Amino acid sequence: MTIQDLKNKNLILFEAISGSRAFGLATENSDTDIRGVYYLPKEDFFGLNYIPQISNETNDITYYEIGRFVELLQKNNPNILEILASPEECILQKSQLMDLLRPEDFLSKLCKDTFAGYAVSQIKKAKGLNKKILNPIDKERKSILDFCYILEGHGSVPVKKWLYENEKIQEKCGLTNIGNTNGMYALFYDESGVLSYKGIIQHEEANQVSVSSVPKDEKAAAYLYCNLNAYSTYCKDYREYWKWVSERNEDRYNVNQEHGQNYDSKNMMHTIRLLQSCESVFKNNTLRIRVENRDELLDIKSGNQSYETVMEKAEDLIRSIEYHHSASLLPDFPDMEKTTKILIEIREILYVKNHTL
Repeated sequence: MTIQDLKNKNLILFEAISGSRAFGLATENSDTDIRGVYYLPKEDFFGLNYIPQISNETNDITYYEIGRFVELLQKNNPNILEILASPEECILQKSQLMDLLRPEDFLSKLCKDTFAGYAVSQIKKAKGLNKKILNPIDKERKSILDFCYILEGHGSVPVKKWLYENEKIQEKCGLTNIGNTNGMYALFYDESGVLSYKGIIQHEEANQVSVSSVPKDEKAAAYLYCNLNAYSTYCKDYREYWKWVSERNEDRYNVNQEHGQNYDSKNMMHTIRLLQSCESVFKNNTLRIRVENRDELLDIKSGNQSYETVMEKAEDLIRSIEYHHSASLLPDFPDMEKTTKILIEIREILYVKNHTL
């Protein structure tokens, strides 16, 4: 079933402009997002063809089946609650049945987890992005050899430097474990190559150093320390960084680079908006859709505020949410029995009474 099928069969119960245009944050380059609610024909709902959600290819137009819509409302999903509370001027189509679903029947203290919880996850993501931008990782991957050091006097030198200065090659080295130590090895060197040592590493992609069989009478040329923990951390950071590079939105990344604030400014604007919306839920027992600080939020989006300033705003809002949440008279959870009965009533009207929308 497609969106056009929903329209042709008159199955749409609700349709509204959402996103930045509903929030009052649209600019000349903003897309127009549409969200809505539909119901399935009786034979599909009672049969084996239940479809909970229908979207277009770009996901900027999405409709939810009425049962899925109520289920997400009961979970205090921020996006779904915002659809239900759409400003009148954004509503394109609305069945009278949708008046039975009221935001006040769903708002609860659970919003702290769904609104603020999601916002906190985005803040962590922004911090991770900030770290990636400020600490790029070279495309040429380091080997474990870069995390090996030779003990010298009261300090150490990188093994690569030691090999170069002593005109030795790693392939002719042999390592043996040193008991009761972690990451420490005795290093032996076979200039002739007849002892067939395995080298410090067997190949550049090796994830650990190699140990060799060394004759008992051989004398160690040096002692080597391998910082395996640092190498493991580097490998994790390398994978994450280059995965991020391959998946990042280049246009948005270039905008972020232009304003030079080292964070995803558009994402952080919406994060601050979401936290302010959550604060309003607990301060006023209502869900605010239209923002009252458009200029401030667009200022963040434009990258005119520093990363530290935006993070401070977010942390202040989180503290305010914690305070107002503790004093709020909202229920801990939506009344599942009441709201489920409303859904059943809507379905009965649609299927049993052959209601005309």
